[in-house]
Amino acid sequence: MTEQAILAGGCFWCTEAVFKDLVGVGAVESGYIGGQVDNPTYKEVCGGGTGHAEAIRVTYDPEQIGYDDLLDIFFATHDPTQLNRQGNDVGTQYRSAIFPLNADQDAAARRGIERAADGWPAPIVTTIEQAGTWWPAEDYHQDYWENEGQRNPYCLAVIPPKLQKLRKSFLARLKADETA
Repeated sequence: MTEQAILAGGCFWCTEAVFKDLVGVGAVESGYIGGQVDNPTYKEVCGGGTGHAEAIRVTYDPEQIGYDDLLDIFFATHDPTQLNRQGNDVGTQYRSAIFPLNADQDAAARRGIERAADGWPAPIVTTIEQAGTWWPAEDYHQDYWENEGQRNPYCLAVIPPKLQKLRKSFLARLKADETA
């Protein structure tokens, strides 16, 4: 049986690329959550007026990788100390947030923040927010790194360092073809 986790760590293209390589992760979908507009578009969310975060929904096998592991990787591969931004992406749509889907995930998210706090020189500002409705992003955002991102200068600047952190700190969690 699979479970899902919803995480927002800035640009969903960059976050999606990290989680797709993990053992036990069956799917990663980019989308929008936490806002007040039904069926938001990328343009609307990027404008900052809908209240949504760019996020990913990770479908995973908890017998192969746990929610705590996903949270540890999440905190290691983005900067949870930046309020409403990641690098050059600025606005609440790029906030660092966890959207627990049940009480166990909510408790785990709180513990995950506590675990991660010692690894950062500034306070963690990641929020824990009620999940609400998940809105999948437009098709061209899905699998972006594999399909378009390696031709996108922004992605080329941001994603490879995240993948290097992943390989350095979580090698045992990577799918076999990603460890080379």
